[in-house]
Amino acid sequence: MEIKMFTFPPHGDDRGQLVAIEEGIDLPFDVRRVYYIYDTLPGVRRGFHAHLQLQQILLCVNGSCKIHLDNGYETAEVVLDKPNEGLYISSNMWREMYDFSEGAVLLVLASEHYTEADYIRNYDAFLEMVRKQRGTEPR
Repeated sequence: MEIKMFTFPPHGDDRGQLVAIEEGIDLPFDVRRVYYIYDTLPGVRRGFHAHLQLQQILLCVNGSCKIHLDNGYETAEVVLDKPNEGLYISSNMWREMYDFSEGAVLLVLASEHYTEADYIRNYDAFLEMVRKQRGTEPR
């Protein structure tokens, strides 16, 4: 599985750091929605879904968290702990977010507006979709 990370260069001086992310320059898609997750309690896992079309970049802008990725054939774990590094997640990729540090803020840049019809929330249905798309049996 190919993991695609984006590094957004910080600009700063003795006053602090600033990270700018510009649509059409720094991202592989136009941003149609921005949201963030915070105050996640210890032991809580989030996500448990894939998307049919939506693409995302996840940035842990404060603290750290882990992302479990699953394409139906391979899995990977990614640690997000730098506020200027983002994880690209393509469509048709199961994701779970977990192990949030105290004070963690996970910012998500999304390619589409929210629509429930784009979500695959059942893991078995996700595996079936992957099998049909690739014509082979997933794990």
